[in-house]
Amino acid sequence: QEQLEESGGGAVQAGGSLRLSCAASGYHYTPYCKAWFRQAPGKGREWVAYMSKDGGIVYADSVKGRFTISQDNAKNTLILQMNSLKPEDTGTYVCAHANDRRWSCETVQPYYLWGQGTQVTVSS
Repeated sequence: QEQLEESGGGAVQAGGSLRLSCAASGYHYTPYCKAWFRQAPGKGREWVAYMSKDGGIVYADSVKGRFTISQDNAKNTLILQMNSLKPEDTGTYVCAHANDRRWSCETVQPYYLWGQGTQVTVSS
């Protein structure tokens, strides 16, 4: 059974850093895209960054220059390094795998597998 499990969330002050991990298990092919999304209280799910099967990496404008997405192949883990955190970065961070090439990896449509999420809280 395919599963994604996030870890690494926590509470930090503005300007601080956190490193999120998404451990994947139970699948035997490389997803079309692997991504991080976030959801703030009372808001919809927002795409943060993705890594495509061919190695391409794209970031949302709101996190560009501050967040870095990477892959630890030995541990089958997707990483999100978050620096210079801001209060508006607060939310539940969720990783996801996509398999539908008809949709952009910046949208939720192509994603079929989601983790439970890890909470990030940034205070001012």
